[in-house]
Amino acid sequence: MRSPSRALRPGQHAELYIVDVDTGERTLVHESPTVLFEAPNWTPDGMHLLVNGDGWLYRIPVEGGDLAEVPLGEIPPINNDHVLSPDGETVYVSANDGHLYAIPFATGLPRRVSNDHGTDFRHYLHGVSPDGSTLAYIGMLVAEDGAVTTNVFTLPAAGGEDTQLTDDPFPNDGSEYSPDGQWIYFNSERASATPGHAQLFRMAPDGTGVEQLSHDERVNWFPHVSPDGRRIVYVSFPPGTIGHPADHDVIIRVIEPDGAVRDLASLFGGQGTMNVASWAPDSTRVAFVAYPVRS
Repeated sequence: MRSPSRALRPGQHAELYIVDVDTGERTLVHESPTVLFEAPNWTPDGMHLLVNGDGWLYRIPVEGGDLAEVPLGEIPPINNDHVLSPDGETVYVSANDGHLYAIPFATGLPRRVSNDHGTDFRHYLHGVSPDGSTLAYIGMLVAEDGAVTTNVFTLPAAGGEDTQLTDDPFPNDGSEYSPDGQWIYFNSERASATPGHAQLFRMAPDGTGVEQLSHDERVNWFPHVSPDGRRIVYVSFPPGTIGHPADHDVIIRVIEPDGAVRDLASLFGGQGTMNVASWAPDSTRVAFVAYPVRS
């Protein structure tokens, strides 16, 4: 048993849902009163979901069933930042040692991808380019005085030199490629003087041409673009929220092709609900996790 980064509260359950983006109809796939699982993403064939929990990675059929452990080899416990390669043959994970690893499903043998930037630097993975060649991650640097900066970086999936795309004091997170590879989407506090007021942005893969996509009073995190490139879903926290904490009333929202924003689902969740790409391959459904507390 690995040590989880957080655990369910007394009476709390983790519930994995699939929601139809057009109708809003929810389907409960799996629930647990013991395992705090997080961050679903889909296999490219649309048959399974992957979630992390207790430091492990699990696979579950979309129609429901039991969580089946995915072999990760000898790596430290993982967190909720994991993505699949476009061909579905490799999973890339962020481990609690601060590094990124590639694990082919065929062998289960991990390969460290990230470079060593010292113990005060940690990698949090969020995206892989459509051609599978490049990873987008958040680099978190903790200074000697405790100040934290988070910036967007890219890194060859095969290993190689990092490229820093943002270099600023604003909290940045959730960097994810668009399906056509023309953009990297992310959330940032760069447009507000109010701490915690994150909004959604995108930029070219070289870090130029930054555009703001959301403009409201709520705190918006983790933009995920549908595989057909038409819609964006994200997690919206109440105004005044700092960061992306657990155990909050949040809304999953959709930005439509015409720019209209609508609510898709309201739930008790936040951290772990939808940290990574969570669209079905056919762009009709999204997976998320809720964490209700029952009396």
